[in-house]
Amino acid sequence: MKKYKIAVAGTGYVGLVAGVCFAEKGHNVICVDVDENKVKMMKDGKCPIYEENLEELMIKNYKEGRIDYTTDFKAAYKDADAIFIGVGTPEQEDGSANLSYVATVSRQIAESVEKDCLVVVKSTVPIGTNDKVEQFIKDSLAHNVKIEVASNPEFLAQGHAVRDTLQAKRIVIGTESKEAETKLKEIYEPFGLPIVSVSRRSAEMIKYASNDFLALKISYMNDIANLCELVGANIEDVAKGMSYDPRIGSSFLHAGIGYGGSCFPKDTKALKYLAKQHGYHLKTVEAAVDVNEAQKTKLFKKASERLITFSGLKVAVLGLTFKSGTDDLREAPSINNIELLLKNGSNIYAYDPVGMENFKKKYPTQITYVNTLEEALKDANVCFLFTEWEEIRNIKPETYKKLMKTPLVYDGRNMYELDEMKKNGIEYYSIGR
Repeated sequence: MKKYKIAVAGTGYVGLVAGVCFAEKGHNVICVDVDENKVKMMKDGKCPIYEENLEELMIKNYKEGRIDYTTDFKAAYKDADAIFIGVGTPEQEDGSANLSYVATVSRQIAESVEKDCLVVVKSTVPIGTNDKVEQFIKDSLAHNVKIEVASNPEFLAQGHAVRDTLQAKRIVIGTESKEAETKLKEIYEPFGLPIVSVSRRSAEMIKYASNDFLALKISYMNDIANLCELVGANIEDVAKGMSYDPRIGSSFLHAGIGYGGSCFPKDTKALKYLAKQHGYHLKTVEAAVDVNEAQKTKLFKKASERLITFSGLKVAVLGLTFKSGTDDLREAPSINNIELLLKNGSNIYAYDPVGMENFKKKYPTQITYVNTLEEALKDANVCFLFTEWEEIRNIKPETYKKLMKTPLVYDGRNMYELDEMKKNGIEYYSIGR
């Protein structure tokens, strides 16, 4: 196996996971971040994000000398064989992707590289961005070196990012030369995974098309779930019947209160924006965005129909992150609902096993954070369930009955059996059932 010297720009979900996994497969990796405190934390073996198995691999590969962390981009980039860009491309107000971080790294690369180098964009970027990155770097080069840019989008799911990288279903690479294609294939050779090699623009589109298709499945099932409630069908029975069809599959058929996180909301809006820029309306994607936005507050609307007021009520909120297995709050449905609950005078007591510290940054004093599920439920008038953490799923129905003043439960993740909740005297509302 040929070992490469790899620099990775950015140490968020994309960059840090990629860097650690490259090191795990034997390459020599240097991860670059602007935050000195974050770099020190990583050198000390502490992971800045909550991600299964990531910290263990960070510690292992740092001790074995295959990975390091720095703020000195010039030293990191100057003699790298390949530089992977894994910085954020946050959503702007109009839905377009903010490429300022990608541009900053591109300029730093141009000023620093002193040998021929392959620059690989892992960040999710609009179609055509890789072309612009390559031209921008070439226009700004400080030394007479050869630079090529390739696209290599990631397809990891937060909470399982390490597994999804080391055991990916496929690796997508987009290149414009045989030399760049060969180099990227050699970098990924030790992973032993299927490689889909296409043009740069096709690789960029594969990322958006994949994420948006999954978002479409979620919004479709939520739409059907809403209709199930009106006609007396059960969405879980419907999903089970659908899942046996291999053309449909069983993944992403779970109804709930909408998708969140760093990918689906941003990527659906970005592709919708890109299409409009080209005079085209992606009607299916636009519908998915609209359905998801309405779905997020479905539980609050249900509770509003049941209760005359939220003012002065103790409201238990279990689960704050957008899904289990992560501390990420981006586009989490809990935020939309808590905002409405606060406006209506609720006294919110919140619990999440990993997300509370991040949530305190958004709501430092407006809500009460508790250390146990039981504290949140004690004497509560109503309970909202927003995240499918295992310890929330494992709450016995009788616990709600015993601890709550009024056993009134609104479940956005369909975690409990209808009959069990009813048998235990719980007034229970879920999605599509």
